[in-house]
Amino acid sequence: MTTRVFLIDDDEPMRRSTEQALDLAGFAVTSFATAEEALARLGPATDAVVVSDIRMPGMDGMTFLQRLREVDPDLPAILITGHAEVPLAVEAMRRGAWDFIEKPFAIAPLAAVLRRAIDHRALVLENRRLRAVAGQRDDLEARMPGRSAAITDLRYRLRALGPTEADVLILGPTGAGKEVAARVLHDLSARAGRPFLVINCASLPATLIESELFGHEAGAFPGALRARTGRFEHARGGTILLDEIGSLPPEVQGKFLRVLQERVIQRLGSNDPVPLDIRFLAASTADLDAAVTQGRFRADLYWRLAVATVRVPALAARRQDIPVLFRQLVREAAARHGQPEREPPPEMLSDLAARDWPGNVRELRNAAERFALGLDWMEGAGPASAARLADRVAGFERSVIAAAIAAHRGRLRPVYESLGISRKTLYEKMQKHGLDRHLITDAEGAED
Repeated sequence: MTTRVFLIDDDEPMRRSTEQALDLAGFAVTSFATAEEALARLGPATDAVVVSDIRMPGMDGMTFLQRLREVDPDLPAILITGHAEVPLAVEAMRRGAWDFIEKPFAIAPLAAVLRRAIDHRALVLENRRLRAVAGQRDDLEARMPGRSAAITDLRYRLRALGPTEADVLILGPTGAGKEVAARVLHDLSARAGRPFLVINCASLPATLIESELFGHEAGAFPGALRARTGRFEHARGGTILLDEIGSLPPEVQGKFLRVLQERVIQRLGSNDPVPLDIRFLAASTADLDAAVTQGRFRADLYWRLAVATVRVPALAARRQDIPVLFRQLVREAAARHGQPEREPPPEMLSDLAARDWPGNVRELRNAAERFALGLDWMEGAGPASAARLADRVAGFERSVIAAAIAAHRGRLRPVYESLGISRKTLYEKMQKHGLDRHLITDAEGAED
């Protein structure tokens, strides 16, 4: 069981005395003067609990708590508060803080709270390990790595919608990971142990689409020699993903709307209703709003599906995640092909983040496969931007700096050296663009 404690306090004498007292109580303490430094060391696999002051310059304790919950909502945080800040601490408890300790405090009560939090954290990590061994991973950081606002928001929405029974419309460009998002929704639900069926509506034969989905009785049409159970029935109790939902013919859209509303089907050639216990997910790369306007997609079906919508971002919308994502894809490819792991050099990772990836994660995965196999990873890759740092202003300048920070795993010295700017300039640009190391790198041990 872990006894690690991350202590955050900008008051150096207070931080040192607390660290010494906790050390004497048997805890292994790592202390930080700022919340930003601590966040760079925290992740979903961190076997520690956190003690943080509320009033701090820069990122305060409440903001830190919010960011910490984005990293891992199950990582316990105990807040240290003054008497006048107790209402604020109570609000923090509502937002997910583990507990709070009022100043001045004795070490014994804090140690008791810490031991309970440590027991809880050890149980959380053990449960995750057992789920991983059983092939039931629910760690979204592993499935959808990255700290950009776009991917963080996606993980938040998936966590919120997953445990519900709501039907969900998943939108996003080709190769961005819509099926991955659908699988996450299924795995986070009470249906996780039941079937998960993907139906590509664009690949269904137009003449047999109703039979494929709803099934048919013997003699329902020429050639129907025996009854057949449709795909909807095969997945009863589980989840169905209808990929490229916009490809459904108009007449089938009407029948599917009835299925969504009533949760019953009728096989072709039968008048008997068959009840369905199914959660439906639908995915589309096409603009369904435009399809509705053009009369190619039923408005009532669209609004029925769009009650809960998830948008999977294009890779270009989260360039700062590309280095972290590429490293993971390389590790997976190396394991799959029985190859030794290769570490992409920082220059290569910066180049990857500067390229266009019209095929999104799918295209990046292909590049990772080639790299893991020792082949030319650039084969088929999108073009790199011709501009250098001096020409990449505003948003593009931000993406270049973010990619460099991720490529160097949060170590700022090689970042400003590789970009050819001073340390002061780098800090100014990070502040200008709202860049925090903990939002960019997933590596521990970041240092200036």
